[in-house]
Amino acid sequence: MKSFKNAALCLAVIFMSINATSQTTKDIVDVAANSKEHTTLVAAIKAAELVTTLKSTGPFTVFAPTDAAFANLPSGALDDLLKPENKSKLSGILTYHVVSGNMNAKAITEAIKKGGGKVTLKTVAGGSLTASISNGKVTLKDEKGDMATVIATDLTATNGVIHVIDKVLMPKD
Repeated sequence: MKSFKNAALCLAVIFMSINATSQTTKDIVDVAANSKEHTTLVAAIKAAELVTTLKSTGPFTVFAPTDAAFANLPSGALDDLLKPENKSKLSGILTYHVVSGNMNAKAITEAIKKGGGKVTLKTVAGGSLTASISNGKVTLKDEKGDMATVIATDLTATNGVIHVIDKVLMPKD
């Protein structure tokens, strides 16, 4: 019986190792593509021709809006953004959700505390997001004053980390 328990424990450790390894062999785009909640984001990344960029070395911290977040955009806005003639605008919005570096949830929380309750994050698009904590959750304020809440953290990739948010953030026009 003891050898059975040891064998079961060894198998459990092997499966956990395989799972951990498989999670860290995917880049930002692959992680998003394997999420049922990010099909719209992946389609937008492809339309904006950002796949190669987000598959590069990075590291990147991506605040990834869910499909529901994209669905809450004004009627017709997403369809308009996905048109080839709006590729530049779509690229600007998507890169507004990306920060250089690998900031896991702990690093963001520590930066907020160090900043006296908020921290400004410079985006790859050149804009800024203000991170703070509200009701125990990290929130992000965009340049228009709208707020998104981080609803899942630390989806690790080979070239960074993804944090899931409940709203599409918008840079200044």
